[in-house]
Amino acid sequence: MNMQLYLENYLSILIFIVISSCLAFVLIILPFVVNKLNPYKEKLSTYECGFENFGNAKKKFDVRFYLVSILFIIFDLEIAFLFPWAIVLKEIGLIGFWSMIMFIITLTIGFIYEWKKGALEWE
Repeated sequence: MNMQLYLENYLSILIFIVISSCLAFVLIILPFVVNKLNPYKEKLSTYECGFENFGNAKKKFDVRFYLVSILFIIFDLEIAFLFPWAIVLKEIGLIGFWSMIMFIITLTIGFIYEWKKGALEWE
């Protein structure tokens, strides 16, 4: 293959990589150059939850927090699968329809199992 043709085909990609790398480097370094460190009491105070920290941050959490978060992810993904499925339902036919019904049934069985085990109840 001719080197001139090779450079013509891939020169734009090389230019893009060089420019994006330089831009990323500038955007990472620029805040350290421009920023002036001026901490004061209000800036260092608690702002997220409204009260001062208490206890050790390394204490163990109840496993139910993790179960609820996993359930949220599972049902969030289910919704992410349902929208495209609903859009192309006519094109995929009965096989696609019953495949999604089996997917929903499997997730529903998992949800019922979690519910029966008491993972969603707070004491």
